Amino acid sequence: MTRRSCAIYATGIVCAHLLIVGIALVVAQVFQTMIHSRLKKEITLTEKSQVFESWKNPPPPVYMEYYFFNVTNPEVFLAGGKAAVKQIGPYTYREYRPRENVTFLENGTKVYALNPKSFVFVPEKSAGDPTVDIIRTVNIPFVAVMSELNSYSFFLRTLVSMYMNSLGIDIFMTRTVHEVLWGFKDPLLTKLHSMRPEVDEYFGLMWKKNGTHEGEFVFHTGEENYLDYGKIDTWNGLREMSWWSSNLSNMINGTDGAVFHPLINRKERLYIFAADLCRSIHLEYVEDVEVKGIQAYRFAPPNDVLQSPKVNPYNEGFCVPAGDCLGTGVLKVSVCREGAPIVVSFPHFYQADPEYINAIDGLNPNKEEHETYLDLQPMRTLLLIVTLVSNFPLLIVGMGIILLLVLVVLFCRNRQKKVGNTPVWMWTCV
Repeated sequence: MTRRSCAIYATGIVCAHLLIVGIALVVAQVFQTMIHSRLKKEITLTEKSQVFESWKNPPPPVYMEYYFFNVTNPEVFLAGGKAAVKQIGPYTYREYRPRENVTFLENGTKVYALNPKSFVFVPEKSAGDPTVDIIRTVNIPFVAVMSELNSYSFFLRTLVSMYMNSLGIDIFMTRTVHEVLWGFKDPLLTKLHSMRPEVDEYFGLMWKKNGTHEGEFVFHTGEENYLDYGKIDTWNGLREMSWWSSNLSNMINGTDGAVFHPLINRKERLYIFAADLCRSIHLEYVEDVEVKGIQAYRFAPPNDVLQSPKVNPYNEGFCVPAGDCLGTGVLKVSVCREGAPIVVSFPHFYQADPEYINAIDGLNPNKEEHETYLDLQPMRTLLLIVTLVSNFPLLIVGMGIILLLVLVVLFCRNRQKKVGNTPVWMWTCV
């Protein structure tokens, strides 16, 4: 065979290979486009779609793990020292969250639903019995009352403090985990109820949250645009809230955290509206992960979600009243909690200012244990893992108590006065 023949032969082989590769790439692209087109049609909330039943009755079990901080040195703290805490838990509950009263609206482009949540204790996944285990923690009703009295005269605050001392009520309470979580009849609230019937006699971090819903939702079905699949159109008839001090902070963005549109990419910013958190938050891509053999994208809230307005001016609107801001890593949600002094954070003040972490002994924030993230299968947005927090109710339960204690440490000073022979603890916030 001549050199010319060899060259022609080789060129023919190369061209044939290039043609095959080109055809393969075109076919692959066409095939991928067909798959994407099919997904966009299938992943819509219609009664005949594949995802409707799993949206209405989510099949994967959801477990909520509740941890508590036991105050180990109340006497030291009351004498002006640093409080020390020990984490106990988890106390695990299976959460059921079916969607009820499902009604399609506006030619199937939107759907109305309630989302009641109920909780069943799971002993085999828990560290103890919540009806038996006792914890000493901050007396939140006491702190709420004293906080409410800050604007009143010193004389009135003194009388109230003396009265609470006579009832044996102080800044700490000792209760079972079940009582703190699901509610108990509080003596202070009972006294207030006798004077003001609208005050509930019972208190619990999850009081009246078992078997109840978070409000009326209207979602986009994705029928008009697959990118709107699962997005919230209105919550309790509202397209924006009125609690916060800026339009940006009051926006209701994204989904409820249970579903996301298909074909998510790594550059996207995902939004979730968390009713328990009273605001919308965003998540960003962190890394590719593998969950039980399935490739997924991990999304997590970036540092700027709870950054101080001094660092992130966009968070200025979460200061209520305007200018009344906390530091990085915490969010005061009193405005949507009937004025109760509740502040939320990531577990152990993860990503928070050192002053919060150092105010109490026993905290150990680290990414491995305390980062909140979602693992999502990008094609069908299958939620594979929700670590620590699904849409942030756990933050209030898990951290509300310790945050109140930290705020007392950081922003309040105690003074022991004697009225006769009775010591009266006065809490004056500055």
